[in-house]
Amino acid sequence: TFKPYIKSVSKFASFINSTQKFSIKSDPLPSLKEGEILVKNLCTSLCRSDIHTYQGKRVEKSPTILGHEIVGVIEQLGPNAPVKDVRGNDLKIGDKVTWAIFASSPEDDLSKAGIPQKAKDLFKYGHEQITDHSHFHGGLSANTVLRKNTPIAMLNNDLPNEIASLINCSVATVAGAIRLAGELKGKTVLVYGAGMLGIIACAMASKMGATNIIAIDENEQRLEISKKFGATQALTPNAASEVKVDIVLEFSGAISAMESSIHLLHIGGAAIWVGAVFAQPAVQINAEYLIRNLITIKGLHNYNNEDFINAVNFMELNYGNFDFEQLIKKGFVLDQVDAAFEYAVTHNPFRVSIDLT
Repeated sequence: TFKPYIKSVSKFASFINSTQKFSIKSDPLPSLKEGEILVKNLCTSLCRSDIHTYQGKRVEKSPTILGHEIVGVIEQLGPNAPVKDVRGNDLKIGDKVTWAIFASSPEDDLSKAGIPQKAKDLFKYGHEQITDHSHFHGGLSANTVLRKNTPIAMLNNDLPNEIASLINCSVATVAGAIRLAGELKGKTVLVYGAGMLGIIACAMASKMGATNIIAIDENEQRLEISKKFGATQALTPNAASEVKVDIVLEFSGAISAMESSIHLLHIGGAAIWVGAVFAQPAVQINAEYLIRNLITIKGLHNYNNEDFINAVNFMELNYGNFDFEQLIKKGFVLDQVDAAFEYAVTHNPFRVSIDLT
């Protein structure tokens, strides 16, 4: 039986910028406000956006607590905290949970339109500034305070922490891309970029009945790994010039990938662009080609509640069917956060995880 230990203070890694990096600190935990939940973090994985912030390719408000791919255990329920999760399960102290990267009002017009991740009052875990009134909102911390209107999912206790931590960013984002792509059964799907999202996309597409799944990457080793996760073909960009597909899922963010992806589509095909979430020059598109070939391009940033639920369902059903654990470099704890990020930069694994147990 889980016995919560409610501490008066909690440890976290404060991030300033790419020059000053991290400092390990402890601050008092706040009293929970209306609708809030205190979680003891179990594991956080370092997303590519965390790495980009660490390197200075992205700039966040600072000081901040990075990390948004998180799994934890409920330690305390605030006044009028939610009693049900997104799948209708009862929420109670001791439950293993993950939560969406965002909290936003369900009454916002964008939330009602199915885009809660862009609502006006948006709050994003792992991306907020530490202030006197807002703290413990990132994964590189012993605790997270879940804000009101945060989508929360109770998890199967058998799901390993490192795998569970992938759900609320990597897996949910891929689920969103597939939702935008539409029916995959019987289709030929091209996955551009065989990083963590691309590998997950291969696995998801295979379970959704795609006939042919083509992974494209410049890294031969990652291409070989993609075959273990559902890819039926694995090609370098140069070898893919004659390929024709129904759907492109673009995760690399490379301009050349986005520009070429349009020309790899059958008439009436759809390209879902996800990877370009950092500053870059404009993509060059031939409008006549786009129009005459009835091509659809959709962009996705983060995901919605439906995608989050689908991600939880997928990973609970399939974590035993694919060796996701082999993609995760384990062994780091919070006090080794600098070493964990340096390993991520130097060795470029699919994911590095921080054990917070």
